[in-house]
Amino acid sequence: MERPKKQVLLFYCVEAEDLARKVAAQSDYIKLQTIKWRSFDDGFPNLFIEKAHAIRGQHVAFLASFSSTAVIFEQLSVIYALPMLFVASFTVVLPFFPTGSFERIEEEGDVATAFTLARMLSNTPISRGGPTSLVVYDIHALQERFYFSDTVLPLFETGIPLLQQRLQLLKSDKVIVAFPDDGAWKRFHKLLDNFPMVICNKVREGDKRIVRIKEGEPAGCHVVIVDDLVQSGGTLIECQKVLAAHGAKKVSAYVTHGVFPKKSWERFVHKSKEEHENAFTHFWITDSCPATVSAIANIAPFEVLSLAASIADALQI
Repeated sequence: MERPKKQVLLFYCVEAEDLARKVAAQSDYIKLQTIKWRSFDDGFPNLFIEKAHAIRGQHVAFLASFSSTAVIFEQLSVIYALPMLFVASFTVVLPFFPTGSFERIEEEGDVATAFTLARMLSNTPISRGGPTSLVVYDIHALQERFYFSDTVLPLFETGIPLLQQRLQLLKSDKVIVAFPDDGAWKRFHKLLDNFPMVICNKVREGDKRIVRIKEGEPAGCHVVIVDDLVQSGGTLIECQKVLAAHGAKKVSAYVTHGVFPKKSWERFVHKSKEEHENAFTHFWITDSCPATVSAIANIAPFEVLSLAASIADALQI
């Protein structure tokens, strides 16, 4: 017997509006709600939750995007306010946990900002229905699930099913999956065990970090490099070079989070026929980083795989 679906009222930040509309389009049970994102003259937020009385007793969610420190404070203010409006349950969807790669303290004085952000989210007030649910996709370090206190219920999802669906369309190619390092292999190999695999690793030679193939044979295949996120893209480019040197017929890439600070995505754009032949055939990302999606729309080799259906499903859990 199928469980009855719940009606969810979905609020969203300005940056995530396109994704929120895609999520709502997935289900008649998800209704978009609005917030007035205003500022006082001094720059601090002047926020207003529309129809606050109407959300009492309702299942409420908020779609966040912490793309910069400038927008985190205003969104946390809303996240702290919504569960206090007598809602039946509260869910925060933060597709990309942005400080995830800053989780280690290697020497005294390092600040683990991933832990700081987890503590801030853990302070979300409890709603009438209990602790807040927090939905995150492909968090960078798996141990970060333990950074959250018992006042929130983290739900860790993955974008890999979107890649699986996309790879099924490459029927004419012999597809194998490559991982840029052991960390990516540990994270994703069980989700992609229906494909042959190549594992790379990075070794230091003087001041340089050289990518080498540790295991697997890419010759004659369409190799898809898989990782959780990309920043400058340097590691992916070095992987592409070594895979091509070992006979890969084509090389593509998938990352859940296309961060690409300082327009580093431009390194992957096909600027000429010669570059096209020696570059990434496809570069798949999800829409977890809305600013990147806006920047790379319809630019080869990029293709966006939307998390909308997955988020809609997560809101029914």
